Amino acid sequence: MPWSNQNGGGGGGWQGGGGGNRGPWGQGPSGGGNQPPDLDELIRRAQEKFRQMFPGGGGGGGGTRVGAGGGSGPFILIGLVILGLIAYSSFFRVNVNEQGIVLRFGKLVRTVEPGLHMKFPFPIETVYTPAVTNITTVDIGIRVAGSSAIAVPEESLMLTGDENIVDIGFSVQWRINSAHSFLFNVEDPDRAVKAVAESMMREAVGQSQIEVLQTVGRAEVQNQVRAGLQATLDSYGAGIEITEVRLQKVDPPAQVLDAFRDVQAARADQERLRNQAETYANTVIPRARGDAAQITQAAEAYREQIVAEAQGEAGRFVSIYEEYKKATDVTRRRIYLETMQEVLGGMNKVLMDGAQGAQSVLPYLPLNELKPRAPAAAPAPGATTGGGR
Repeated sequence: MPWSNQNGGGGGGWQGGGGGNRGPWGQGPSGGGNQPPDLDELIRRAQEKFRQMFPGGGGGGGGTRVGAGGGSGPFILIGLVILGLIAYSSFFRVNVNEQGIVLRFGKLVRTVEPGLHMKFPFPIETVYTPAVTNITTVDIGIRVAGSSAIAVPEESLMLTGDENIVDIGFSVQWRINSAHSFLFNVEDPDRAVKAVAESMMREAVGQSQIEVLQTVGRAEVQNQVRAGLQATLDSYGAGIEITEVRLQKVDPPAQVLDAFRDVQAARADQERLRNQAETYANTVIPRARGDAAQITQAAEAYREQIVAEAQGEAGRFVSIYEEYKKATDVTRRRIYLETMQEVLGGMNKVLMDGAQGAQSVLPYLPLNELKPRAPAAAPAPGATTGGGR
C-alpha cells in the first residue's frame, strides 16, 4: 500500500486539501495511467459516498479534504446503525399461541402474554417465546411414515402379567402448562416424555393379561399410564401437561400372530357354544318350572272346586232335610214336582186328560210335529199342555 502523496502537489507528506496532516484512512492515490485502483482508492470512493449522504463533510478544489467534519460521516452512520439495532432489539412480539419469558442477565424477571412488548436491548434482556397451546405427539413403539406405521421392536415388545410377549404401539400427546419450567428444567422434553411413558407402559402391561389388554382393559391401562406419566413429570418440574395416552395396537409378536389368532378363534367358538347352551338351559328350565307350577295350580283349583261342590251339596241336602222334617207332605210334593220338571223339561211330549181328551182327538193325529211348527196355534178342545189341568 503506498503511504506517500502521489498527486504531485503540496509537498511530500500525508496532506489534506487544507495542508493538514493525514492518517492512513485519508486520501488515497489518484491513480494514473493504466494502474488499477488499490485499497486506498476504494476507501476514498466510499468516503465520498458517505459525504454525499451527509453534507456536513465538505470538500473542494482538485483534492478531497478529510478534516474534522469530513471524517465524522462514517461514525455517524455507524452510530445510527447501532441505535437502530438497539431500538429493534428493544421490541418483541408474542404470538397468540405463545407465552413470553423475559430474562435479565439470565434470570427470569417476568412473563408476558401475547402482544407487542418492550425490553432492554440485547444482551441485557433476552426473550423466549415457547408455543404453550400447541399439542405435541410422541409415538412409542411405532413410527408413522405417511399412511403406514412401522413397528420399532426394541420399544414395542413388552412382557405381560401372564408371561406373554405383546407388541404394543401407543402415542402420547402433551402441551406446555408452565413455560419457565419447560425452558429451564428439562433439556430434551420429547426424550423425557418418551422415556417416562415407555417405563409407565411397561409397568402397566406387566400387571395385566394380554386378553384384558386387547379387550376391556385398554381404557384402564391408558388412564393408568397417563396418571403415572403426569405424576413423574410433575416431580421433575417439567412444566408439561399430558393430554392423552392412546393405544394404537396391542398384538402378539408377528412370529406367533397366526397361531395366536387361531387360539383366539377357538376360544371365541367355545364361548359362543357355552352361551348357546346357557341360553337353551335358561329357556327350557323356566318353561318346565312354569308348566309344573301350572299343573300344580290346576290340581289345587280342581280340589278346591270338588270340595266346595261337595260341601254345597251336603249343605243343600241338610237344609232340605230340615224343611222336610218341618212339613213332610209339602216338601215331598215340591221335591216330586222339581224332579219331574227336571226329567221331563227337555222332552217333546203332549199330555192329555184321559177322559175328555180321548174323545175329541184322533188317535193318529201327529201332535208331536204340530207343536214345534205352530207354537202360536190354539190347542185342540179338551187338550192341555203341562202336567194336567
